[in-house]
Amino acid sequence: MKLLSELIESPITLTEAEVGGEKRQYISGIFAQAAVPNRNHRIYPLPVLEKEINRYITENVQKNRAFGENGHPTGANVNLDRISIHIKELHKEGTDFHGKALIASTPQGDILKGLLKDGANLGVSTRSLGSLKPLKENLSEVQPDLKLLAIDTVVDPSGPSCFVNGIFEGKEWIFDTVSGTCMEERLDDTKKALKGMTLKQIEEAKLVMFEDFLHGLKVR
Repeated sequence: MKLLSELIESPITLTEAEVGGEKRQYISGIFAQAAVPNRNHRIYPLPVLEKEINRYITENVQKNRAFGENGHPTGANVNLDRISIHIKELHKEGTDFHGKALIASTPQGDILKGLLKDGANLGVSTRSLGSLKPLKENLSEVQPDLKLLAIDTVVDPSGPSCFVNGIFEGKEWIFDTVSGTCMEERLDDTKKALKGMTLKQIEEAKLVMFEDFLHGLKVR
């Protein structure tokens, strides 16, 4: 599966609320969109996105495990030292999914808070794993294996070329359902290694990989 980063065009807004006698800051706005082509020439079918958002709500939001980072991270997993927001709400309105997130009491949360108070124009970007099906007119359709990982805060570029375009497109990722983490599948390195191996060496390597796989199952 590819790592898909999608900038949401609608800017986020900053609000305040009192929690336990303490004033806390939140961001709110459109966090995900379906049924319309985005800047990366991808379309998320509403049934696919809605099903995955509902899973994310059940497994992450309702269990206080839904987080986001400032900017685009270099991998698919959420980094605890880079968390800036804690997503509290997600709900559907038409083909859009609106959200509300608490700005975290972390160094990255303080950076986000300061930028917003200074009037910075920021947005959010979904980070997911998924497969793509090519369509006509240079469009791709996101497939039902979509896996939402995080919703990050990003700077909204003013130019027509969005910086999220093509991020991680050359890499494939594997989602481990047991540990809940993602691993980069280094296809290029594997292909280069295979080209220099004999058939016997390939068969031996396959056997070693299979034994490692079985060992991993026993450990779990």
